[in-house]
Amino acid sequence: MKLLFPIPLVLALVCLATGCSRSNAPKGGPAVPVVTAPAIVTNMPVLVDPAPVGHVMPVSSVAIRAQLGGIISTVEFHEGQEVKKGDLLFTLDPRPEQAALVQAQANLQRDAAQLENSKIQFNREQKLYDSKLVSQDEYDTSRAAFDTLVGTVAADHAAITNAELNVEFTQIRSPVDGRTGSIQFREGNVVKSPDDVLLTINQIHPIYVAFAIAESFLPEIQKQMRNHVLAVSASYENMTGDPATGELTFVDNSVDTTTGTILLKATFPNEDDKLWPGQFVTVSIRLDELTNAVVVPSQAVQTGQNGQMIYVVKPDLKAEARPVNTGLTYGNWTVISSGVQAGETVVTDGQLRLAPGVLVSDKKQSATNAP
Repeated sequence: MKLLFPIPLVLALVCLATGCSRSNAPKGGPAVPVVTAPAIVTNMPVLVDPAPVGHVMPVSSVAIRAQLGGIISTVEFHEGQEVKKGDLLFTLDPRPEQAALVQAQANLQRDAAQLENSKIQFNREQKLYDSKLVSQDEYDTSRAAFDTLVGTVAADHAAITNAELNVEFTQIRSPVDGRTGSIQFREGNVVKSPDDVLLTINQIHPIYVAFAIAESFLPEIQKQMRNHVLAVSASYENMTGDPATGELTFVDNSVDTTTGTILLKATFPNEDDKLWPGQFVTVSIRLDELTNAVVVPSQAVQTGQNGQMIYVVKPDLKAEARPVNTGLTYGNWTVISSGVQAGETVVTDGQLRLAPGVLVSDKKQSATNAP
């Protein structure tokens, strides 16, 4: 007679005989390779989150125009060149203005000679008038002629000053330190004053970054600005090296009622030319600093069924799942409010193959990039 047993019962007996256990099998197997890093204590910056997007703008942008019309004789710079205040940019043909200066000087010599002669005549008329030898009318006519020539000579001096100024205007110089843009007129072109813009110079040392933040951050920013200067950093995609650093220098005097944001500006020295007018950048504003915070690499924090957790490697090299409470994040680091202590080793890579109690073999990750 055949004995029939239910299939589940047979499988249970087989497992019992062989000692199989799903939960214990990995623990007795080979160590799972993972990457680990220590939880450390450091200071973490408190930033405006989310990071606003700003645009770079020059401190000043000057449109260079001729102050008088004429033909461009020479261009004294290259496009994109750095120039200093007072550097020569363009030279206009100076001959018409030099001729006008010579004419004004000649007019002065002529009128000065006439004035001298009129002065002699007036002095003679005055002596005769005092002696009652000429009439009042003759005396007044002589005096009027002398006074007229005094005014004429004064006008000649003013005309010379104006002519000298026009000669100076034939040399167009930079009014600011900055970088030149595209040249709009070259040698031989006739320029009209003040319509034609010859080029634009942007001052980029220092440089501004303008951005808007939600009005909810305004009270905290005002509070922090009363105590210290707020540090600002700016970065963009494919930026090489560290982000550009500057400081908050301007808070607008009103909130934009349509967007609920307020305009801010930060000033950057920009000595390395990382920032360029017109760029869009991601801005980080450091409001405060959280001191002596326990932090771990952000990739160590996992999300489980019961919330956030971290795998901690115990001294016996076995993994332990710890529920944690996290705080702010900066760069690749996250603050741990509770659940992990400083000095404990956490798993940063390889968590998918882990379970509580599993033996691990770890490659320690450097913590030199901590904030």
